[in-house]
Amino acid sequence: MFNVQYSMFNVFYTFVPMKERNHAFDLLCGLCILRMIVLHCVSMCGFRGCTFWFDKLMAWTFFFICFFFFKAGYFNKSISAPTKFFLKDKFKRLFIPYLTWGAIGSIFYFGILLLFPHELHRYWDKLEWSHVWMQSHFYGNPPVWFLFSFFCMYVMVHFMQKVPYLAYLAIFFPLASWVLADNKIQVPMSLGNVFMGVYFFYLGKCWHWLLHKVPRHTFMFVSLVLLLVFLFGNHYWHGEYDMSLNHWVHRPWGAVVNITCALCGISGILLMLPAFRVPFVAYIGEHSMVYFVLHYPILLYYAMVHGVAGRGMNKHWDDCILVFILIISICTWMVPYIEKVPWLSGRWPKTVNKTVNEE
Repeated sequence: MFNVQYSMFNVFYTFVPMKERNHAFDLLCGLCILRMIVLHCVSMCGFRGCTFWFDKLMAWTFFFICFFFFKAGYFNKSISAPTKFFLKDKFKRLFIPYLTWGAIGSIFYFGILLLFPHELHRYWDKLEWSHVWMQSHFYGNPPVWFLFSFFCMYVMVHFMQKVPYLAYLAIFFPLASWVLADNKIQVPMSLGNVFMGVYFFYLGKCWHWLLHKVPRHTFMFVSLVLLLVFLFGNHYWHGEYDMSLNHWVHRPWGAVVNITCALCGISGILLMLPAFRVPFVAYIGEHSMVYFVLHYPILLYYAMVHGVAGRGMNKHWDDCILVFILIISICTWMVPYIEKVPWLSGRWPKTVNKTVNEE
């Protein structure tokens, strides 16, 4: 009996090999998550905007959150799936975790505020009830805005695919995003950033197409040129884009050109290099969802405990370093537990690809 089962396993393994994971994108995802956690820790400690080295680091990595939209376009093959199954799949993977972690953050946040109203009065003073429907943030876990915008981006791309040649209009979407921001038009749920999300999605899709259309050495050369353009352009024509608020800083056209060149150039070079894996950073990239949704409640709890104790974190590098270590440690420990729960991790059984194959 054992031999028969073993033989069947060998046959299956021989003819259905597992697809090798792309460690280049895991590395970039891991760096994006680490950059985000460092940004939030430094901001919570009051160092943002007053530390030269940190401001320079942020100025050269401001495009990292855009990479997730670029990656989605690079790998996605299901946007033309039947609408019913596609929307159901994305709703489960993105919208349910958005609501779940937003609710968890809010319960946790207001629960502590009610327990210590006097010690944490400064948090009460900042409350704005329009916070959620204007910014898609939740008190207690603001970064979940990303999941909602990501979901809306997928919906928009899906319906654009149904109209021939409509996807070509995505090249003008950065202009639409800038017009909204420049005229101070606040789209509910901060959805002005979805235009940029669609642009980066199609940029990743085009980059994937080009990879399979040109020789390897040509693709490497183009990637190097784009990287050099980014290094030159970000120095002389610097512009930044804050995706969470659809906010443009300095030169908008410089931001678009620099982000485009950076995403394509860096990813292209890593794709052409021999396969390698940076263990811990790649691990964070592989499980980025857990670190993304869990890191801010931990940071906020740390800050609130300090507030209750009467000791602030402002201008304390020791607190900044300690809370960063705590976040990484707790998130890493919680990865296997959270990923077992689909409505927390968004890791539901795949249905869209199966449906597409059956059509």
